Amino acid sequence: MLNIRSKLLTLLSRWAGLVLNLRGVLFIYRLVPFVLQWRRFASRSEIAAPTSDLYPCLSDATIKTGFDPHYFFQAAWLARKLAASRPPNHTDIGSEVGMVGVISAFVPIEFLDIRPLDVPLKGLSCRKDNLTSLTLPSDSVESLSCLHVLEHIGLGRYGDPLDPDGHVKAAGELSRVLAYNGNLYLSVPVGRERACFNAHRVFSVDTVRKLFSTLDLSEFALVDDHGRFEPNTDASLADSCEYACGLFHFVKRQRDVSV
Repeated sequence: MLNIRSKLLTLLSRWAGLVLNLRGVLFIYRLVPFVLQWRRFASRSEIAAPTSDLYPCLSDATIKTGFDPHYFFQAAWLARKLAASRPPNHTDIGSEVGMVGVISAFVPIEFLDIRPLDVPLKGLSCRKDNLTSLTLPSDSVESLSCLHVLEHIGLGRYGDPLDPDGHVKAAGELSRVLAYNGNLYLSVPVGRERACFNAHRVFSVDTVRKLFSTLDLSEFALVDDHGRFEPNTDASLADSCEYACGLFHFVKRQRDVSV
């Protein structure tokens, strides 16, 4: 009985996607061709294709391969940065786990998240931590990344406590734990500044620079509103954007306290 119930729930979840999300509704016109293709395929296939295992994917037949420009280019950007600098170890806080897993193939990574990643993989160690109150010692991390994370802190989306100043505290913690002469690779949405509760915030470049005022901006890159990647570009280009991705390479310089 449990097995039958599980199969029914699986089948319902597959078909529900056609009507319970906008993408499914937009491609509902492909349902009749889908049924015709299935009947033709099933009549010729040596491998059974029963009704109970139908899995309609109606929106994937596109002219070009679709992708999220923010996540695609930020992963490529960070991978190239680390391939060039080859740090003996790298710490990432909350970034996209697929990217982290791939990069751990050539740079040992410690991955921290409020929702710890439970996966055994050589070159990758994972544990729970909170970006607003990190357990890492001050001035201890020589290579650090936090991509498309800061904008979420304090909005409660991922189970973290509500805190309108969460992004400020998180920026302070990233600055605190970064070692002198260490590299911080950061990405956030940039453009018209606002909070889109509870999904994310969008920052102006000036706000980001103020949040990390104790660090030097070594390089800025941009994925603009049209998905175009502009490496090592002028940060002012983000001013006219609505929802772009700013990629910031910060360095923590040793201050001259004698002056």
